Amino acid sequence: MSSLTRQSAPDVADEIEKSTIRKTIMMLVPLMLAMYVVAYIDRQNISFAKLQMVSSLGWSESAFGLGASLFFIGYLLFSVPGNLILSKVGAKRWFALSLCAWGIITIALAFTQSLTMFYSLRFVLGLAEASFYPGLIFYSTQWFPTKYRPRIVGYLVTASMFANMIGAPLNGSLLSMHGIMGYEGWQWLFLVTGLLALILVVPVLYFFPGTPEESRFLSTDQKKWLLQRLEAERREQTDKSVDTLFKSLTDTRVLALALVYGFICFGAYGISYWMPTIVKSFGVSDMANGFLNMIPWALVMLLLRWLTKNPDRTNNPLINVAMPMFTSALCLVGSVYFFSQPAISFAFICGVVLSVFAIQPCFWNMAKFLSGASAAAGLAAINSLANLGGFFAQNTIPLVRDQMQSASAPMVYLAIVMLVGGVCTVMIIKWLQRKGAPSTATPATN
Repeated sequence: MSSLTRQSAPDVADEIEKSTIRKTIMMLVPLMLAMYVVAYIDRQNISFAKLQMVSSLGWSESAFGLGASLFFIGYLLFSVPGNLILSKVGAKRWFALSLCAWGIITIALAFTQSLTMFYSLRFVLGLAEASFYPGLIFYSTQWFPTKYRPRIVGYLVTASMFANMIGAPLNGSLLSMHGIMGYEGWQWLFLVTGLLALILVVPVLYFFPGTPEESRFLSTDQKKWLLQRLEAERREQTDKSVDTLFKSLTDTRVLALALVYGFICFGAYGISYWMPTIVKSFGVSDMANGFLNMIPWALVMLLLRWLTKNPDRTNNPLINVAMPMFTSALCLVGSVYFFSQPAISFAFICGVVLSVFAIQPCFWNMAKFLSGASAAAGLAAINSLANLGGFFAQNTIPLVRDQMQSASAPMVYLAIVMLVGGVCTVMIIKWLQRKGAPSTATPATN
């Protein structure tokens, strides 16, 4: 550190912090985002496959919806065990194994012959992907101080939007490959998206860094600063009442946050799952459907970039978590009211997507009272329990469609759920604040 002694101590510390975070983001985030883009494309493909798969195999919307939703049962069962294994064996090995597993399973979906096979593959796909997203959240807590984590989550959410943006025309194009080499369009969709996951296995094994202690890209001073900062934050923020696996899984705050995130997941998966069908009802081709579905995700990417740039925009859970739920409910109602006018209805659908996906950069800082092994379990528990929202969304929305025989009825149903979610979220945030929970303290941001 001799080269820095001529500077004042605050300047030295500030320069080390900036250089450490800049280098860490540069070395970690690109591959994290690449993996998450592929994961999200894999999540999205089922909603596009439905456009051909249901009629091709002679299934009902409800039967297909059940199979699509079984993903979340596997996800629920293995999310916590998977994240605990990740904390033991390391992110590099576990992420590579996950990519390999879900790539093979997705390819196998291309050869689905029966509902039983479809249900089984969707279930094991949930097992394969269960610890990926919570694993990334946990991994970020091992590398980034608290105030930088909303930026990292913002990057991940932006990556999911990018995946939706490029995945929509990609999936639409793959559906258009119907008949090539004897495969239907939906089969090409699963074959190509599964291959994308397998391609990433080698880069993850060779280039994904481990813990800060093992890093080769940080200097001694940078490594020392990062480890000291992370340890200081753990001592300051960690709640001793959740310092064991059992306590973190049964803590009422963890369960309450899982409920809040469950409504978020219901809205996210509900609109993602049903949007291609809604746009298709406007009378557009599969290719045009794919390109139109790019628009909302591009808008969300711009919003997240603006939102996470200023700390004051992400530090209030009432504004950043609860209010968007109410906004999404209003936009869903608007999309139905103007259903006969596709351009206006689609604008409201864009508003739904903007509202739902703007929540996440703020949400995960509400769980900063978790750390260490309890964080691996607690974050996974929140995520896995919350993803039951996706299970219910992909089961009940097609059921509403079948029962009501209306393309707009699912949007009304989704609006009601998001309205209830907004009310519950306000009540939970107020309860946590009265309880004095660390999770509701104003989170520091980038």
